[in-house]
Amino acid sequence: MPAATPKVELIYAPDCPNVDRARERLRQAIGERRQGLHWAEWCSDDPALPDYARGHGSPTILIDERDIAADHPKASSCRLYDQGDGSLHPAPPVAMILAALRTRSG
Repeated sequence: MPAATPKVELIYAPDCPNVDRARERLRQAIGERRQGLHWAEWCSDDPALPDYARGHGSPTILIDERDIAADHPKASSCRLYDQGDGSLHPAPPVAMILAALRTRSG
């Protein structure tokens, strides 16, 4: 039985200068998975934004409604992600996205 397709979402603030880089890395990670996954995007000020997606910094990637940076507290601010080498960047590394996809899609 094939694993369920994960629900992937990108949450961003309307004035976020880092959303394009996060989108690029998400596109790269999904391309590496070769599964034809798609994602939804939500602007953080959209009144239709689901409750589980509220209060996250920008940009945030959720897979099955969970933040890929599991240890990151909710905060309505710009985000920094550990790149795995001790450096911080305002977009999640491709490896983090891939790890979350593997974990959540079986």
